[in-house]
Amino acid sequence: MGSSLSNLTDQCGGQPTNGGGGPGLGDIPGSCVACVFLYLTPPEICNLARLNRAFRDAASSDAVWDSKLPDNYKDLLLLLPVDKYEGLCKKDVFALLSKPVPFDDGTKEVWLDKVTGRVCLSISTKSMSITGIEDRRYWNWVHTEESRFNIVAYLQQIWWFEVSGSIKFSLPADIYTLSFRIHLGRFSKRLGRRVSYFEHTHGWDIKPVRFDLSTSDGQEAFTECFLDDCAEDYANGNHKRGRWIDYKVGEFIVSESDPATEVRFSMKQIDCTHSKGGICVDAVYIIPSDLKLGRR
Repeated sequence: MGSSLSNLTDQCGGQPTNGGGGPGLGDIPGSCVACVFLYLTPPEICNLARLNRAFRDAASSDAVWDSKLPDNYKDLLLLLPVDKYEGLCKKDVFALLSKPVPFDDGTKEVWLDKVTGRVCLSISTKSMSITGIEDRRYWNWVHTEESRFNIVAYLQQIWWFEVSGSIKFSLPADIYTLSFRIHLGRFSKRLGRRVSYFEHTHGWDIKPVRFDLSTSDGQEAFTECFLDDCAEDYANGNHKRGRWIDYKVGEFIVSESDPATEVRFSMKQIDCTHSKGGICVDAVYIIPSDLKLGRR
């Protein structure tokens, strides 16, 4: 598409192309171009902005980008220093918020999806309550570039496993999916290659882990699943060890951004008849449901 648009620009260049008096792309009123841009995605707008000046001017219109920003974008800006966004046009505000914006001492992030402009959240394990986290016989913090927060919680062995947390945020009206990002086994790089270790990985095929979520307006969801491979998983070629997996906890609906929605979540396996270990817990993600499904 990019090359065809470039060719069209070269041919038209804002000048007649039929040898007589036919209009070119440069003759389209900017207001008409802006109306078309209201129905396009931000990447499509940025691509078309390269055609000519009329398209470029329309692509910088506040009216166009105001339609791409969520209703509560001003609340998101308050998470940033004033000098970061003061005086910015709406296009630059969208670009600023499409990058992760950390808050709560960097343990949480919010950003806009670059295609849809919808709000996404991630919550680090650093902000969660983890049973036994202070005892290095059970848990360790592992620094890694594979996490958005550059750190994950690694469990060596424990009997009572429970990780829980919460977030209160003014989410725009939408349907959201909450999921835990988990990795069976520990990993590192050796000679430039990623290597996984499973010497501590055990107990996750004996009893399922329960995932729960609840919201301040009374919504609840839960699911249970075995984290380690079972015979059925092997038969289907679904090997869970050595890779990051998003475990969906459930969905919840936000009808309006005011008042802020509080979401509580947890994962636990508290059957003390056996120990379990060898797992990394990275973060919790809250993503618009159809956006999450599309990425999968």
